[in-house]
Amino acid sequence: MNFTANQIAGILEGTVEGDGEIEVSRLAKIEEGTQGSLTFLANPKYKPYLYTTEASITIVDNEFVVESPIKTTLIRVEDAYKSFSKLLEYYNQVKMNKTGIEKPTFISESVTYGDNIYIGAFSYIGENVKIGENVKIYPNVYIGDNTTIGDNVVVFAGAKIYSETIIGNHSVIHSGVIIGADGFGFSPNEKGEYIKVPQTGNVIIEDNVDIGAGTTIDRATLGSTILRRGVKLDNQIQIAHNVEIGKNTVIAAQTGIAGSTKIGENCMIGGQVGIVGHLTIGNNVRIQAQSGIGRNLKDNEVVQGSPALNYGDYNKSYVHFKNLPKIVERFNTFEKKLKDN
Repeated sequence: MNFTANQIAGILEGTVEGDGEIEVSRLAKIEEGTQGSLTFLANPKYKPYLYTTEASITIVDNEFVVESPIKTTLIRVEDAYKSFSKLLEYYNQVKMNKTGIEKPTFISESVTYGDNIYIGAFSYIGENVKIGENVKIYPNVYIGDNTTIGDNVVVFAGAKIYSETIIGNHSVIHSGVIIGADGFGFSPNEKGEYIKVPQTGNVIIEDNVDIGAGTTIDRATLGSTILRRGVKLDNQIQIAHNVEIGKNTVIAAQTGIAGSTKIGENCMIGGQVGIVGHLTIGNNVRIQAQSGIGRNLKDNEVVQGSPALNYGDYNKSYVHFKNLPKIVERFNTFEKKLKDN
């Protein structure tokens, strides 16, 4: 889809300096801009690229002063970075503005759904599913029986949502996500064989939750696995049965959280963190990447390492760890002198 400089300026409430009718159809970095592309300049260190870029349109701050001839048409705005972000959001909305039900799909007769819905080809929607308004379900999605999906939800291609799941409004489920698979529950019998414990609960995802590609969230054994409002999950994360994650907590890729652990609000958890089961993590906790959490954490703790230590203590200890070979050498030398004497 093509947009003129005048149209973009209208969206951003900016002013055009140059050819208002020039058109763009794609976005680009300023150093990689070509004809027909739109870019922006917000960081001063990229200023030299403005004079060499081939981008047709560049968004700049109102106070920016042009010091040499340029080829690009300028759109002046109050804040170039925020305006470009706004434009990205608008671009995504336009790009994803699909409606209707493609063929072939399977939609149970008991399904109910709101207005302005999109269901992509080869999707399966089971019995008694309730879907809100402005929902977009991309191709090859599976939605199990008795699932409820709120308004303005996007489910990208290939996601699998098991039965009884509840998904709130304005949430995004990326490709390859599996929600509601059985938790890892087995009990040994007298022969040492592991017998599966039935997983009869569900998963509840509240409003404004974003779940990254390839992430898996297990249903509860009893009750619910719960992601509270505003939780953001990166790609390839494992959330085990009966875990509860507090509102506005963010978790980076490849983290694993074992069963029945409760994580508080506004936490930040780095990549490849491992958290054992049945713990309580407080509010506003910061866990650095690759940490191993085997104890409860109080509000506002910042930890690192495996097993995780207080962040400051870890850094002090690491200095000594790096110097350990030298310390051992000095100790051996000192010990030898004592023996010689």
